[in-house]
Amino acid sequence: MGNTRSAQSTQSPRRTGQATDSEQRTRSAIRSAIAAERCELADLLDGLAPEQWEAPSLCAGWRVREVAAHLSFGFRYPLPRVLWELLKSGGRLHRMTDRCARADAAAYGTTELADFLRNHAHHPWTPPVGGLVGALGHDVVHGLDITVALGLDRRVPRERVRLLLDHVTVKSAKFFGADLTGVRLCADDLDWSGGSGAPLHGAGQDLLLAAFGRRVPAGRLSGEHSGRFMRG
Repeated sequence: MGNTRSAQSTQSPRRTGQATDSEQRTRSAIRSAIAAERCELADLLDGLAPEQWEAPSLCAGWRVREVAAHLSFGFRYPLPRVLWELLKSGGRLHRMTDRCARADAAAYGTTELADFLRNHAHHPWTPPVGGLVGALGHDVVHGLDITVALGLDRRVPRERVRLLLDHVTVKSAKFFGADLTGVRLCADDLDWSGGSGAPLHGAGQDLLLAAFGRRVPAGRLSGEHSGRFMRG
C-alpha cells in the first residue's frame, strides 16, 4: 500500500527562528545591494582627483579621505582590535571611529582605500545595531557624505533608498543626532512618506541624509521644519 499520510503531515515543522523563504530572499537581496553599493563607491573613489580626496565631506571634521577610510573599518578591524581601540578611546564609540579614521586615512593611499571596498564587497560585516539594513545604510549614507559634499550627481538606486527610509524612526534618527519629532518625511521622487507631523519634502536620498543627522545643502528640502536639516 502507498503512503496515505497527507503532504502536510510529512513536512518538517519550521524551527523557531528559522527564516522563511521570503525572509531569505529579502536578506539575499539586501546582501546583493550592499555588494553593489560598495563596488559602485569603489569605482567612484577611483575616479576622484587628488584635491577631491582632501575636500571636506558632510561628516563634520572629516575629509573625503577619512570617510573613505571609515567605510572599510568594519572589514579591516577584527573584533579583538575593535574592543582594544574602544578601550583606548575610553569606551566612547564616536571618539574611537574618529581616531581610527584619521589614522587609517594617513596610513593608506587612495587606491588602497578604494580597493578595500571593492575587495570586501561581500563581507558579512554589520554594525552593532541595525543588521543588514544597518550595513546598507552605513555604505549608502557615507557614500552620500562624499558625493553630495563634492557636488557629484550620483543617484543611489531608488530601491536602496526606499528600503532605508522604511526603517527610519524618530528613535533611529535620534541616535545620529537628528530630531524627527513632529516631522513627516515625504520623498517626492519615490512617492513615499513616513512619520507623523508637518511634511518635509525632498528627494529620498536627501531625506535619508537628514534622518542620519547630516545638514543637507540649502534648497534641497522644503517644509515648515526644513531649516532644521539644511545648512545655513
